[in-house]
Amino acid sequence: MKIKALLVAGSLALAVLGLTLTNAQSTTQNQTITQIVATNPNFSTLLAAVQAAGLADTLSGEGPFTVFAPTNEAFAKIPKADLDKLLADKAALTKVLTYHVVAGRVPSSQVVTLKEAKTVQSQSVTIQVKDGKVILNGNSTVTAVDIQAKNGIIHVIDTVLLPK
Repeated sequence: MKIKALLVAGSLALAVLGLTLTNAQSTTQNQTITQIVATNPNFSTLLAAVQAAGLADTLSGEGPFTVFAPTNEAFAKIPKADLDKLLADKAALTKVLTYHVVAGRVPSSQVVTLKEAKTVQSQSVTIQVKDGKVILNGNSTVTAVDIQAKNGIIHVIDTVLLPK
């Protein structure tokens, strides 16, 4: 039941992002994670961050990767001065961005069974399912799931994850 609720919520969120599940799958399966991020205006801040950190080629690589992708609204929750400082510090930015990436393909059906997932940054993200929603680190909600890329999967989140 919780998985079904998550998938329904994910489909609704994809519709809000301007995609249908079928359309998203058919148009994104031949694109890399970086290409998907680059073509979706809801990820323009993420794209700028990925480019500033020099990670665009990595996220275009073979993978596979699972990316918990923060939207522009998620980045907007960070005070502008702090975000500008982060974007100017390549090492810190890389640490934050790689904290959003898990090695391998982890579909939503698997995410909901996990208590945590180790990121490529080396720290783990905690995962809990509460009221049919997937919550990461106690404060970031997964709003869209299973956006398929040729080199991985994207799950959209509403709050930027910050490593310890």
